[in-house]
Amino acid sequence: MTTPLHLLESVFGYSAFRGLQAEIIDHTMAGRDSLLLMPTGGGKSLCYQIPSILRPGVGVVVSPLIALMQDQVSALRQLGVDAAFLNSNLAQGEAQKIEGRLRRGELDLVYIAPERLMQERTLEMLDQCKLSLLAIDEAHCISRWGHDFRPEYLQLDTVRARFPQIPLLACTATADDRTRQEIVQKLGISADGIFAMGFDRPNISYEVAAKENERQQLLSFLQERHAGDAGIVYCLSRKRTEQIATFLTKAGLTALPYHAGLPREVRQKNQERFLREDGLIIVATIAFGMGIDKPDVRFVAHLDLPKSIEAYYQETGRAGRDGLPASAWMVYGLQDVIMLRKLAENSEADEMHRRLENQKLDAMLGYCEVTNCRRQVLLDYFNETLPEPCGNCDTCLKPVATFDATVAAQKALSCVVRTGQRFGAAYIIEVLRGSQNERIVRFGHDQIPTWGVGGEFDAWQWRSILRQMTARGLLTVDPSGYGGLVLTSRARPVLKGQEELHLRQETLTKPASRKKAKKKATVAALTSDESLNTPANQALFESLRDLRRTLAEEQELPPYVIFHDKTLAAMVVHRPVSEDQFLALSGVGAAKLERYGEKFMKLIRQAETGLVSDTSMETDLQE
Repeated sequence: MTTPLHLLESVFGYSAFRGLQAEIIDHTMAGRDSLLLMPTGGGKSLCYQIPSILRPGVGVVVSPLIALMQDQVSALRQLGVDAAFLNSNLAQGEAQKIEGRLRRGELDLVYIAPERLMQERTLEMLDQCKLSLLAIDEAHCISRWGHDFRPEYLQLDTVRARFPQIPLLACTATADDRTRQEIVQKLGISADGIFAMGFDRPNISYEVAAKENERQQLLSFLQERHAGDAGIVYCLSRKRTEQIATFLTKAGLTALPYHAGLPREVRQKNQERFLREDGLIIVATIAFGMGIDKPDVRFVAHLDLPKSIEAYYQETGRAGRDGLPASAWMVYGLQDVIMLRKLAENSEADEMHRRLENQKLDAMLGYCEVTNCRRQVLLDYFNETLPEPCGNCDTCLKPVATFDATVAAQKALSCVVRTGQRFGAAYIIEVLRGSQNERIVRFGHDQIPTWGVGGEFDAWQWRSILRQMTARGLLTVDPSGYGGLVLTSRARPVLKGQEELHLRQETLTKPASRKKAKKKATVAALTSDESLNTPANQALFESLRDLRRTLAEEQELPPYVIFHDKTLAAMVVHRPVSEDQFLALSGVGAAKLERYGEKFMKLIRQAETGLVSDTSMETDLQE
């Protein structure tokens, strides 16, 4: 039997595992269960794909989105891996063929939607198959406390109980402590099976600004910093996605809307164009994006506030999956908060979950208002520490105006303590501002020393102060779900006067103009070597991209499934003209060498003799 490393090199075209991948694969090969916490683009898929191929039987991958499973299967087939999917898009005859291959043991992996997996007919069919593992992608959907709970995921523990002899991998890029605990408890994963590779995405630059003229703000951001780049713009409402897509199109950009209210065939067509075309912008609600495997998304922009940090982090994580520089840009305003609070109040969830939604929204607002490194705040939310500021977010690159909030924070912290650390922000603010409403009088909190000591700030300003203190880790929300504010260990030095606290000023200033950044992918940008930024190198790079695009269109595939931009840049740098040289490139395995090697090497040989042109490339393709 081949080894995981040999399979990584010969099939996937990579010379070494990253992070904890090797350890996770060994754990799975030994037949043990795992929870994988990895950032988007961190390589989760390899952790179940390689064991599925190496272990006897077929690996079953539970995937919530049709587009995701189709994308993954297309990429695996390009590598020579026997993979298939079962979903509602398949005609009955196609589904029956795949089920027959499953029963005969001819597949390495099969991707199945959770709704189809839970059908008794599907489970009985799997009873007849030899299974190598069960992988649950987007596992945070299991948690009722998570930002993307899906009821059909709740039944997956019964599938686990039905096939106890095979290893299980639950995979997610976004899960706070409460969500992790629920996943582990629901699926019976032991503590030694939890693998966390860290949530940091250092290639993503984070930026948040107050809304002024958001359409013009967005257009300036795109024209000055991401002209010609592919990206996603998120909006809260369906109507707004269509309006913004029209606005960008009139401004000369290629933009398409995507939301659940569009006809299914329109959504599918727009998504396929986004995956297969360069430089296209999708303007979408949150209905778009989970599991999108496009590596060269250079920006994710939010024109409205996301409902939680988990949702924001997952959505921004769709940028820069190839590890190259990418932007997470957002504007927000008071109207966003009003709309999201109204949605929470009108939801059918119980009181505890509505309260949780409001807490998560407060944490999201706190992130917007912080004065320190945004990446540190994001990672802290997921209980991960970044020792030094990142130097790659707006608060690091252009520090904001602050005020000394030490005394205000001491008043707030003392009030939280004196009221028993069991009340939410609204109640604490009423006490600080000297309210004599019925609750405060009944609890006797109009008699405590901190009653009425906060009159220098209005309620809106106090709410911002408390949000920022929560985002900075001085306060946290009672994990029981009842919403009470609780002091953390970080609060003591501020409360005791041993440490100053500076928070963001509430006056909103006009955003400073930003310097222009790179326009689109170049060999220099992809390799971090400006000496490679020559006309000849760029001409070859564009010719290779054109060849890739044509090959992709012939097979109705996204271009990156054939080769990533990084691999094309490596072709320009190393100029491989033999099979051994081509196979040595990162991202090239035996199947891709056989399928595409000669076409790309012919173009490279032509470049070496100065013959690269549109005409020569067309002739090459015809041959």
